[in-house]
This record gives sequence, structure tokens and C-alpha cells, in this order.
Amino acid sequence: MTLPLFFENRGRCPATVFVVLLSWATLLAAYILIDAALLVLMVLWLFTLPAVYDLITNPVASFHLDDKTLVWRAGRQRAQIAVSEIDHLRLDTRLDMSVRLTVVRPSGRKIRVPYPATPSAAAIEKAADRAGIAFQRHHFSLMG
Repeated sequence: MTLPLFFENRGRCPATVFVVLLSWATLLAAYILIDAALLVLMVLWLFTLPAVYDLITNPVASFHLDDKTLVWRAGRQRAQIAVSEIDHLRLDTRLDMSVRLTVVRPSGRKIRVPYPATPSAAAIEKAADRAGIAFQRHHFSLMG
């Protein structure tokens, strides 16, 4: 793995389509086969709307790290930080197994990279090493 590291995440993916269609088919089957209450099914159907919104809008999140700059964007959030202005990168694995990336400035200020724009831990670690950025890994921290 060499620099630059480029990661892109799109909201429209086959897994999302599959899960939405499977959820809707399950709700329809519950209504037809076991005569489930329509009000309950409508409430459950509401939980699929954020995924449908992602399928329609197809939001793009990206992360780019080279030897001079770190850039990310996710929705309306955008940031560009010079590598010389980064003290270290901190990667926290949460109890739900999600990974959160934080950029720590020399002043101690922490800047959280949005989850959709966070590449895999292995890719970040290798790229940070190549760019000469210190890297910290913290497993299962509740706060960070």
C-alpha cells in the first residue's frame, strides 16, 4: 500500500437494496400470511425510510491522505488538514465494533472524521505510517 490513500463510500449499494426489498417483502408476508396489524407494519416500514433516502440521494463520502494533506468529505462536512498540522491519528474501536477516526492537532484539538468517510483500520494505519504520521489504536473505548 503506497500513498496516496483514497477511500470512497456511496450510499447506493447492492446490500442496501437487498435489505430494503427483503424488509418490505417480510412486512408484506406478515400482512398477508399472519394478518399482522397494519398500523404496526406501517411503524416498522418507517424504519426503512432512511435506507430508501440513501438509495435515492446516493450520498458520497470520501477520504484522501497523501504526503502533504488529509482531506475528507461526508455530506456537508468537508475538511482539509496539512500533514504538518497533525500530531497523531487516533483510531477507536467501539463496543459495537464500529471504528472512529480522530485527527489530533499539536494543540490537542480533536477533529472527528465522519464515520462514512472512515476507511478500514489497516488501510489508515499503513497510510499514516507512510506519511510519517503518528498513529494510536484504542480498542473498545466508550469515550474518546
